Amino acid sequence: MEKNPNIDFTAASFASPPAKLAAAAAQGDEALRRQGPRLEEIAAHNHRKMLRAFQAARISSYHLHGSTGYGLDDAGRAAMDSVVAAVLGAESALVRHQFVSGTHAIAAALFGVLRPGDHALSVTGSPYDTLLPVIGTRGERGSLREWGVSFTAVPLTGQSQVDFPAVRAAARPETRLFLLQRSAGYAGRRSLSMAAIAGFIAWAKENFPEIYVFVDNCYGELVEKTEPGDAGADLMAGSLIKNLGGTLAPSGGYVAGRKKLVEMAADRFAAPGIGMEVGASLDARRLLLQGLFFSPLTVAEAVKSMIFTAAFWAALGFTARPAATEPRADIIQAVELGSAERLTAFCRGLQSGTPIDAHVRPEPAPMPGYADEILMAGGVFIQGATSEFSADGPLRPPYTAYMQGGVSIHYTREANLLAARRMAAEGLL
Repeated sequence: MEKNPNIDFTAASFASPPAKLAAAAAQGDEALRRQGPRLEEIAAHNHRKMLRAFQAARISSYHLHGSTGYGLDDAGRAAMDSVVAAVLGAESALVRHQFVSGTHAIAAALFGVLRPGDHALSVTGSPYDTLLPVIGTRGERGSLREWGVSFTAVPLTGQSQVDFPAVRAAARPETRLFLLQRSAGYAGRRSLSMAAIAGFIAWAKENFPEIYVFVDNCYGELVEKTEPGDAGADLMAGSLIKNLGGTLAPSGGYVAGRKKLVEMAADRFAAPGIGMEVGASLDARRLLLQGLFFSPLTVAEAVKSMIFTAAFWAALGFTARPAATEPRADIIQAVELGSAERLTAFCRGLQSGTPIDAHVRPEPAPMPGYADEILMAGGVFIQGATSEFSADGPLRPPYTAYMQGGVSIHYTREANLLAARRMAAEGLL
């Protein structure tokens, strides 16, 4: 990124949008008004669930303080694991700030439960870009493929539903794990609802009881009233700088599910014989617990932000997925912009409305784990914290901006207006 001397930070740049943008914003406000009662009901349910999980784990003031060195006898570590397990409907959870990303947590889970000769089958099509090197699609060093684990993917149907006959045909005697990706990622499909996930799990347990069901839960936590563990998922994983971090977690991720499988993932995360029993929490514990407690609120704000975003850009003539009226399964909103120039202007305008680094200009650049150059926008307090509010997109057709998060609907509303202003100023709207 380079400094952008052309940003106007005066109040006028944030007020009185042109009539076309004001009308689009009014459409976004109306979409929020219509869905308000349903969103509040989900948020209230998840707040109660979180509070009860804290109380059941008997979280106390001494749990807020971290440990050093080996972290032996760290009661707060076990208590936090208990809270996350309860919220996700799981028997056990491994919650650690040492996970560097959601992909890291997923990798620990997959390497933990899969063995040489096993086969893993994605039932939601090709996984997210950063997971492909873990699988070893290009023969990457240290991948599952190098470890002797084979992998295939079955695309969803045209209606973004699991293709049950195709999954049955693709399953092999050596298939050990079904993988479901809850969020759409960069794929042009709908995200999976909890109803769809529960339906697949029930079918899999009836037809393939020996095969584990793993859910990539990134971006989906607390968007609905239930979680994959409630539906019987064997294992799931996600990031703490997304939904469950409540915009406060400085880093981290989790693996949750059946106790035996979580322990196997912990052996891979740490080392056999160490597993879940060792690991200093340093000074991160209070932020992790406080962010976790706040997360139902921040996720609710993120969902509101994405509903406004969908309605706003649809009113300006762009394709938004999902539409503002569709049920939400994650905190991501895709907007097809149709050209590299529009995607670039969009990200630069959005960046100018952020609290951190508003003065810099996003440029396309290579990113670890991605095949294409990526444009990223988002002035966040925690680097990469998509729970706060950010946008990114690969520089490839149809040049889609993927927005996620939103710590406040008021903040994200203004950021969308600034993105549209920038596009209009460049004759791209």
